Amino acid sequence: MGKARRMGAVLPSMQTSGCKPCPSFKLREVASMYFTMIAVFLVILVVALQGSAPRKSDFPYKVPLDPQGLLELSWNISYPKQTVYFQLLIRDLKSGLLFGMSDRGEFENADLVVLWSDGHNSYFGDAWSDAKGQLHMDSQQDYQLLGARRATEGLYLLFRRAFSTCDPKDYLIEDGTVHLIYGILEKPVHSLQAINISAIQRGLQRVQLLKPNITIPELPSDRKTMELTAPNIVIPSEMTTYWCYMAELPAGFPKHHIIMYEPVITAGNEAIVHHMEVFQCAAEFDSFPLYNGPCDSKMKPERLSYCRHVLAAWAMGAQAFYYPEEAGLAFGGPGSSRYLRLEIHYHNPLMFKGRRDSSGIRLYYTSTLRRYDAGIMELGLVYTPVMAIPPGEDAFILTGYCTDKCTQLLHTHLAGRKVVTVLSRDGRERQVVNADRHYSPHFQEIRMLKEVVAVFPGDELITTCTYNTEDRSRATVGGFGILEEMCVNYVHYYPQTQLELCKSAVDPGYLHRYFNLVNRFNDEEVCTCPQVSVPQQFFSVPWNTFNRDVLKSLYSFAPISMHCNKSSAIRFPGEWEKQPLPSITERLREPVPHCPPTPGPRPAAPVPLDLGKLRRD
Repeated sequence: MGKARRMGAVLPSMQTSGCKPCPSFKLREVASMYFTMIAVFLVILVVALQGSAPRKSDFPYKVPLDPQGLLELSWNISYPKQTVYFQLLIRDLKSGLLFGMSDRGEFENADLVVLWSDGHNSYFGDAWSDAKGQLHMDSQQDYQLLGARRATEGLYLLFRRAFSTCDPKDYLIEDGTVHLIYGILEKPVHSLQAINISAIQRGLQRVQLLKPNITIPELPSDRKTMELTAPNIVIPSEMTTYWCYMAELPAGFPKHHIIMYEPVITAGNEAIVHHMEVFQCAAEFDSFPLYNGPCDSKMKPERLSYCRHVLAAWAMGAQAFYYPEEAGLAFGGPGSSRYLRLEIHYHNPLMFKGRRDSSGIRLYYTSTLRRYDAGIMELGLVYTPVMAIPPGEDAFILTGYCTDKCTQLLHTHLAGRKVVTVLSRDGRERQVVNADRHYSPHFQEIRMLKEVVAVFPGDELITTCTYNTEDRSRATVGGFGILEEMCVNYVHYYPQTQLELCKSAVDPGYLHRYFNLVNRFNDEEVCTCPQVSVPQQFFSVPWNTFNRDVLKSLYSFAPISMHCNKSSAIRFPGEWEKQPLPSITERLREPVPHCPPTPGPRPAAPVPLDLGKLRRD
């Protein structure tokens, strides 16, 4: 599996001079596969949420690390000091634990902090693991212990770590998904090297560690709330369950604006409720069956597949989502379906039985409509098999375009590893809108952007996905299946326009030429007959170096088919086939990690801890 370190900067919005301001689309939230977008002047979403938000506590962010909830991580971020402050609650301490970060959640080549006991004394230290999983004490102790205390609920450890340490053994803490790993030591060990990580209870948790430091807008006095929650269901005793529950808005429900939403989690199920989404159904149907059951059940009505318009999305570790004061997401009223679908992903690796749940999402809405309707748009690649990844690739890149011609109108699966969306203007890359260089298909949430992003007519939004197929023996084609691939960013923006999808795919005629070329220069024949599907043609390609390189080259120069679509899934009028690729003459430089001075003295060796003498709250 290829490793990736990501640096993503989101710059301030652009402004023009010498003309009156145009209405702009602002965007500020997105999901790890919900990212950001534009239109006639989109200022990419959650507008001017800047400054420092009021904190309910010193550690406003919290997530359970293990399915039983024995380990709970809380944290806070200091952007001026470029430091993360961690508070780790250990409810039932045995002989120690491991906590840290790695590229994809593996325990090899990981950056770790370790608390361990030799049976007499306890120690806290910065460590790392090599490619075989062997632990080593780090010569540069960058995890700094700030304190430890006992409480009724367990042992608290407080420590900090700089985003970047310039230690090659340390993980670079960046925006986007972070894979946290943990391990529980059941027995004392005489040394760090004696820890066998393959023999301990261990696991991983994914979070967005670097939350944006934004101001929470004040909610209006006439706000109302609506809870869409599972009706006290019994969580199946299976590792993974997607549960669907249909709800119906009152008859005659007028148009409102959703201005905020937050999770509602049943107490005790915090470690099982993995993520949730609320979808609105298609307005073309007068009614939908009020189904309540597993989303993959054969009993699920087929019509529920038409409930795909995202109203809200939450993932473990995320907080409430707010729209800016001048925009809201419309629901209700003419042309809007009264039917909503709640989908909950339960992650139950310990197979708990009989656990009841009434979790869901609480919507805050107002009848006082704001100036702008917010919208949601798809960027990236069309779901089509003409975009494919050869097997055995460490980091194969596919790119989807939202071209200047489309902006004038104003989700990857298992192999996905990185997702980056860049805004380009006049052939120059201007800013990274959003990037997740450690993307996981198992962790998708709507995320706030740190800066406002303005998109003007004629701008281009370029979404690049990087895939790893080293474990696959045949080509992976684009599509909806879990073993197929996609490259999609869903972006929230305002003001809303008719443009709902802005994606591309390679021109099919040029792909046909590729298959003919493969036939001509290879001993093995690739059938390019009209009756043979594109996936079958890809599956028959002998993936030697020549065929791989030619496919990469094809995707980098061949014309594209643009899908510039309305919400009805119909393209806008115009010529969209065989469109040239955007010409980029100036690219952004990769940011260089900055290593600020470490606050306070840095120990040169593990810190001894006398856990028996810790004060108890």
